[in-house]
Amino acid sequence: MDYSQSGVDIKLGDEASKILYNVSKQSFELRKGNIGEVIVPFDDFSGVRVIDVSKLPEGSVMCMGFDGVGTKVEIAQRMNNHSTIAFDLLAMVCDDAIVRGAEPVLVGSVLDTNSLGKENNNNLESIKQLAKGYLEAAKAANVAIINGELAELGNLVGGHGDFKYNWCSSLIWFANKNKLFTGNEINIGDSIVVFEEKGFRSNGFSLIRKVFESKFGENWHNELYQGEKLGNLVLTPSTIYSKAVVNMHGGFSAPGTCKINGVAHITGGGIPSKIGRILKAKKLGAELVNLFEPCAAMKYCQEIGNVPDKEAYRTWNMGQGLAVVTPEPDKVIEEAKKFNINAKLAGIVIQDSNIILTSKGHFNHGEKLVFERE
Repeated sequence: MDYSQSGVDIKLGDEASKILYNVSKQSFELRKGNIGEVIVPFDDFSGVRVIDVSKLPEGSVMCMGFDGVGTKVEIAQRMNNHSTIAFDLLAMVCDDAIVRGAEPVLVGSVLDTNSLGKENNNNLESIKQLAKGYLEAAKAANVAIINGELAELGNLVGGHGDFKYNWCSSLIWFANKNKLFTGNEINIGDSIVVFEEKGFRSNGFSLIRKVFESKFGENWHNELYQGEKLGNLVLTPSTIYSKAVVNMHGGFSAPGTCKINGVAHITGGGIPSKIGRILKAKKLGAELVNLFEPCAAMKYCQEIGNVPDKEAYRTWNMGQGLAVVTPEPDKVIEEAKKFNINAKLAGIVIQDSNIILTSKGHFNHGEKLVFERE
């Protein structure tokens, strides 16, 4: 018996690693001339890649972040479309970095699969889809893919179909410690600008699957809604906002184009949790009267699953993936347009202990919902 008979094909593993390394090499150009420029002593997918940090100015800080796509990968497996899932992967780590006032610079990932298949019946085409999306997402975030790991773990990895996988990422970010957001920069009367999100991002998928499977059965992803398969609607890739916000705030070393006092990444916990978190330091609240509408599939999931608006706003982004606190809302909105991001003034920071929003959900549209700041 050899290794391939146990479910691990070394040759296929090397081929898949080369596919991922080739897109990694292309991403190195994204940091050329900037912090995080990649130095490659010798060109090999298992070789060392380093960055020169010997001349960083005083006050430079760095940190790491970790996150994953979660169970959204199962939707990609259902639809046999792996070309956009990297946007969800990088959105989670890169957009978390800008909440700190940092610039995302270098990413790595661990891709655990059940199997790459066999020589004449393999999953390399799926790996190529993942890799193509990985490079596109890296360009959208302006980060270099510095390293990664690929492993075949057999039945330890669950999912849907023949090619099952889980994908997690690490991010290194750099910042000037004097430009980090602490929450104390936020003032009463500051504007809150929200950035539109047209999908679910990577949060609340356990509820999504439970609702749709309860209604339509195991193959719910093939059910049509407004002329499109539900699976495709749910798979809508996350918008990556970090490149735009780094430009506005200035990132590691640039002066920036807008005055920003805080950023909230609207993921798990939704608006009440994420906006509440950045207002906590000064015990402030927010009133949001002009939010974006949730995507149609989100409101449909609400309707057939009888998910109350309050629960929906605690679970999903409900139409906005990012909120920016600023005294210059017009500038922020105009800058966002340059990066093809729809943004609008949603409300203001108030002297209160609550997050008050005018619902755009299915059941209480137009009504005020009040959430106690966490």
